Amino acid sequence: MATRTNVKPVPCPACEGSGEVPRAVRVGRKRHVVGEQSGICLTCLGTGEAPASEE
Repeated sequence: MATRTNVKPVPCPACEGSGEVPRAVRVGRKRHVVGEQSGICLTCLGTGEAPASEE
């Protein structure tokens, strides 16, 4: 029988564990950047944990 270990998940390197990353807000015909809003991290899909490595 396998034993469980209490291993803390590694935070995502892209969002530093928050699950959100800043996205630029662009407006106008020339697409000027006017600010930022938070968006979901596409690396971890908002969980804040680093994805499992493929080996």
